[in-house]
Amino acid sequence: QVQLVESGGGLVQAGGSLRLSCAASGSVFSINDMGWYRQAPGKQRELVASISRGGRTVYSDSVKGRFTISRDNARKTVYLQMNTLKPEDTAVYYCNGGITYNSGGNVYTKEYWGQGTQVTVSS
Repeated sequence: QVQLVESGGGLVQAGGSLRLSCAASGSVFSINDMGWYRQAPGKQRELVASISRGGRTVYSDSVKGRFTISRDNARKTVYLQMNTLKPEDTAVYYCNGGITYNSGGNVYTKEYWGQGTQVTVSS
């Protein structure tokens, strides 16, 4: 079964850093365009950063210069390095993207979401 599994969340003081990981598991051939989203209590889910299969990156204005998205295609993993964290970065962070996988001898590409990982930044 194909899954996106996130890790690396936690509690950190303002100004600190965290590194999130998102690994695709199962009979996965490749990860395609990928992104990190976040959802704070009472707010809509928003795109934080995205990275294309070729490595082109896009960031929201709120994290530009502080967060870095990267990928390791061989490991089928996407990362989000978060520096100079602020209390307003507190949210559940979700990984999302297109996964190409094998099922029953056939190849499919489908969009998946991870289960989310909590990031809490204290002031």
